[in-house]
Parts: sequence; structure tokens; C-alpha cells
Amino acid sequence: MATAQTIPLHSLENAIALAGHREENLKQMAKLTGATLVLRGHDLFVSGTESQVSQSEQLVRSLEPYWSEGRAITGVDILTARHALDTHRKDDLQALQKDVLAYNRRGDPIRAKTFRQRQYIEAVRNHDLTFCIGPAGTGKTYLAAVVAVQALLSETVERLILTRPAVEAGERLGFLPGDLQQKVNPYLRPLYDALYELISAEKIPSLMERGIIEVAPLAYMRGRTLNNAFVILDEAQNTTPAQMKMVLTRLGFRSRMVVTGDITQTDLPQHQSSGLIVATKILKNVEGIAFCHLSKADVVRNPLVQRIVGAYEVYES
Repeated sequence: MATAQTIPLHSLENAIALAGHREENLKQMAKLTGATLVLRGHDLFVSGTESQVSQSEQLVRSLEPYWSEGRAITGVDILTARHALDTHRKDDLQALQKDVLAYNRRGDPIRAKTFRQRQYIEAVRNHDLTFCIGPAGTGKTYLAAVVAVQALLSETVERLILTRPAVEAGERLGFLPGDLQQKVNPYLRPLYDALYELISAEKIPSLMERGIIEVAPLAYMRGRTLNNAFVILDEAQNTTPAQMKMVLTRLGFRSRMVVTGDITQTDLPQHQSSGLIVATKILKNVEGIAFCHLSKADVVRNPLVQRIVGAYEVYES
């Protein structure tokens, strides 16, 4: 039996936040519930079977902490909310929505978008060494950088060290212009991008000059002991087993390390084993180490990225 309901959203700003760009959020919710959702001013009209309308209302209400503040809602937010409703995890969803990690330089709150992302953050907070493995766009590096900057600002650690292997993906370092630092900078760009979201660009050079923030290729870690530091090793799938062992054994007192990587995007020569894959086998039962696995469901970039990752998973399976 067909039924209809009107959900007042109270303001045009709220309505825009819920609907999304080109009303993509409404289209996604309609696809998930089977109902018809039409926005008229700041009222949402929902029609369909009684079950479809009820599901749609629950979904819209579960997202209210976002749209009621005029915060943009993403497709991942909608999928997480629907998953929470289907698995009776409303309390977990509310905790996820309330847990603001930090605010970026524009004043926007930074939160985990999925339950697995929140588990990852909790693992980083509670373990000296955390491995996070997942595809591009799942927030592996970004979330680690957020927690690291918070630890730095709260003086939990004295230094923030960001590193990644400088492995060529189509170009050789020798053919790139400039000195060594200029050659490796393109490889370190994603780490800089994460920092700029949280710390003003004017402050970063000073912090780097004083050694409080260090962004360097993996080779610079050899022979050092990293005390009172938060270390992020990015793109760890491109380390060799020897490099991985080297960097893991740099961990000193009062330090924390996060190792991130995507084992499906290794740029090493075909005959060379990935240090990340080897480390997960060797260390999986070592006490005090956390392993987190993110999937295409945790992709928080353009929705197209999620579909690309899924297509590659099907092709390679």
C-alpha cells in the first residue's frame, strides 16, 4: 500500500546539505530504500510503500547531526548510516558522529566516516605500532596524520616524522630535475598535503627547520633511534623486507609508529617481495601491534574511486 510523508528540514541550508551536489544523496537514498524522495524548498517529500517510507525516514533522521548543522553529507556517510540501521548499531553511529578528531584550517570537523576508520583511529591511539592496509582513498595516511598532529600539539610527542620509500612508478629519480630533496619531494607530496590541512602553511617551514616536523625519504631513517616521536611510514607496500625491518627497529621510547600501504599497488620489481606483506605474516601474532584492514567501503574520495577499486578487485580475483 502506497504512503507518503513530509520531513521538515527547517532551512534551505539543511536541505542543501542533505540533498548533496545535484541531489546525489537523495538519489542514493532512493536507491537504497526503494522510495521516491523529492525536495521542495526545505521540505523532503517521501513516497512509496510503508516500509520504504519508514526506512527513508530513519535514514534521514540518522543523518540529522550532519544536515542540521549544514554540514555536507557524503555517500560514505549514507552507507555507514544504512549499515548501522541494518545491524542495529545506532549507538555506535551516534558515537561515530560525535567523535570529532580535530578541525581543519577551514574550521570543518574531521571525523571518521566509517566504523572501520574509527577502529583504525582507536588502534593508533592505543598501540605503539599500527599497520593499516587498504586501497587508495580510505584515509589511511590522512587519519594517521590527524592523530599525529594532535599528539604533537598536545605535547604527547616532541616530533612528527613522515617518511615513505622513494620508489619510481614510471620515472626514475635520476631523470628528475634538482638535488636529492627536490627529486624526492614529489614522492612526499601526499604527506605535505595532509599537514597543510591541519597546520597553516606559514608555520610548517619553521617547524621543519627546528626539526619538530620532518618529512624525509625512508633512506634517511637508517642508523637512527626515534625517541619521543610519532612516525608515519606511508606507501609501505613499496618497502623491501630489509627496509621494513630497518624502520620498525628505529622505534624508540615514548614513540608511536603507523605503517600504511596498499598491497594491490606495489611498484617494486616483480621479483622483489613487499616488506609490508612480509611484515604482516611475521608480526601478525606479536603482542602490542595492531593490524587494521580497510576496504572499498571505506573510500572517502569521489564515489567514482570506490567503483574503480571494486572493478579492479573483480578483475584481479
